[in-house]
Amino acid sequence: MTTATKCTLARIVMIPLFMILMLSGYPVWALAVFILASLTDLVDGYIARHYNQKSDLGIFLDPLADKLLVLSAMLIFIQQGRMPAWAVMIVLAREFAVSGLRMVAAAKGSVIAAGWSGKVKTAATMVGLCVMIVIAHPISDFCITAVIVATTICSGVEYFWKNGNVLLA
Repeated sequence: MTTATKCTLARIVMIPLFMILMLSGYPVWALAVFILASLTDLVDGYIARHYNQKSDLGIFLDPLADKLLVLSAMLIFIQQGRMPAWAVMIVLAREFAVSGLRMVAAAKGSVIAAGWSGKVKTAATMVGLCVMIVIAHPISDFCITAVIVATTICSGVEYFWKNGNVLLA
């Protein structure tokens, strides 16, 4: 097992710890774990690319770990009444749709790289969730949710605008 994959597995292991801390009323500690888990995504990507440690397991686990981390926070916010379920459904629908598009492309021998809007969506989501972890206020919760939904929709539209032809061929 590669070092990059071990970093990804560490991120997955941190998710229950993050959730326990959040649900037990320790948001500052939860934020620390969330940030550390988020940073492992940067580290495993760097290691995989720069030390040629790409593996099928890592390719499978990395996006799964990312989605599980984000969804764990969003589900807690739904439970707390701070984020509407419809907003999380938009995030989930985009993730499933883009993953499906990538699978179709892969089956046809091509790779769909992350687009600029996908990187903006990820950054906006991660920063927004970090703020929500430590600041519980209806106005900031609404604004952050709006930014997450808007960047999610824009990113999904960009992926299909640029790569939707994969589905027609």
